[in-house]
Amino acid sequence: MKSNLEIKKEAKEVLALEAQAIQRLADLLTDDFAEVVKSILTLPGRVVVTGIGKSAIIAQKIVATLNSTGTPSIFMHAADAVHGDLGMIQKEDMIIALSKSGNTPEIKVLVPFLKQRENKLVALVGNKDSFLAKQADYILDTSVEREACPNNLAPTTSTTAQLAMGDALAVCLQTARHFTDRDFAKYHPGGALGKQLYLKVSDLSGLNGCPSVLPTDKVRQTIITITKFRLGATAVVENDTILGIITDGDVRRMLENNEEITDLTAKDIMSTNPKKIEGSELAVNALHMMRQHNISQLLVTDNGGYSGIIHIQDLLKEGII
Repeated sequence: MKSNLEIKKEAKEVLALEAQAIQRLADLLTDDFAEVVKSILTLPGRVVVTGIGKSAIIAQKIVATLNSTGTPSIFMHAADAVHGDLGMIQKEDMIIALSKSGNTPEIKVLVPFLKQRENKLVALVGNKDSFLAKQADYILDTSVEREACPNNLAPTTSTTAQLAMGDALAVCLQTARHFTDRDFAKYHPGGALGKQLYLKVSDLSGLNGCPSVLPTDKVRQTIITITKFRLGATAVVENDTILGIITDGDVRRMLENNEEITDLTAKDIMSTNPKKIEGSELAVNALHMMRQHNISQLLVTDNGGYSGIIHIQDLLKEGII
């Protein structure tokens, strides 16, 4: 069995070889790449990405990236295409076909049918002299000098090159569309990143209730209120004005400093000038405030009036932290 040092050495060689292959792609770029970007930007239809074997897997990833960055795309397996899936292609669509050799039987069968439909065909191919390349309207050259596989057989470096070229295409389209983080959030509403970009403080605090006590309320009532809402705090409010906050920590300090607590009121133990945030603010901004001040909750306001509490656990549940 190889030693750890030998295994790490081999891994570094693979990574270096694949990195070199990606760097080489920059020298292989032609005006065809720019023309593909411009064509997709004015495309009335979708981008249909197809391939066979490992190239089909990369094609699916490219489709996912294009869709998430504002370019409508679908995947079509090259083998299934000639058994009915050609029906998914519309006349306004552009086809991107992935293949290392450009000469696989499935590609040779598929391409003539694509040409009959007069769809623009882009060859993302590792052989510019192949059947696919010669039939394509545009060529994106992803040729590599060798695979990282020691037998130079298993698709490794070649699929990495395909993936990188797909990313370059998606990013150039994203930039040209002026696709912002807000746009990204629309396509990722369920993810943590999307939530950071659209989830508001009020979306979370509205589920917590609105714990509050009067400044004249006794400590017992204050503790009952904090316990009832399970937020570790309550606001002290009078005439719709926030006077302060009482947290679990304030209660513990009160018990440490006072033998007799019967006559103490909320006003006696509250912290004045509590940290507040408007409900219309992004929830991620609440996280930043909590971290900045090393606290676990913020009072939430609506046009200045008290409307509830947001707790750091609310952010944790949504995966924002």
